[in-house]
Amino acid sequence: MIWYLQCVFKGYNQHIKCQLHWTPLDPESSAMTAPTAEAPTETGALIDHILSRYHERHRSELPGLLDLAEKVGRVHATDQQSPKDLAQSLAALGRELEGHMAKEEMILFPAMRAGGGAGIGPPVAVMRAEHDDHAEAIERIRKMTGNLTPPDHACGSWRALYAGLDRFLEDLAAHVALENHVLFPRFERG
Repeated sequence: MIWYLQCVFKGYNQHIKCQLHWTPLDPESSAMTAPTAEAPTETGALIDHILSRYHERHRSELPGLLDLAEKVGRVHATDQQSPKDLAQSLAALGRELEGHMAKEEMILFPAMRAGGGAGIGPPVAVMRAEHDDHAEAIERIRKMTGNLTPPDHACGSWRALYAGLDRFLEDLAAHVALENHVLFPRFERG
């Protein structure tokens, strides 16, 4: 058994603001393949990893999920268990996320690649605050969908939507955890 710092970011009414706790793990455990295990240690390589593994994936997956949310909302508009306003909430999260990633790509990551400096603290603080905003949006989505649990009578599209959203939100949580707990601390002055 070893001690491993685990980030808890899934669950109903939990934020993606990661809470850290110590958990004894078996070295063969699948938890050892957490996002930080696959991430490079050098800052430039870590930023490249975040861009290719997370930013690109979010941009490629979100449009399909939004289309599916609109379809489910339209087809099941009269169903009492249909998640009302899910498509609108997902679209708003997508806009927030796109703006956030653009700021990272155009401002924060280039500054980090250049070594940071005294002025990097405020942009990092803004990114952390936006991560908290994403957490609130994700909590609203989980709440309106019963933690992404489809009703027994849900059609295939509805089930596929919830399964896809679950993967997307877990991926987003892993992305945020990697930035908040690995990348950002390298540039924050205590």
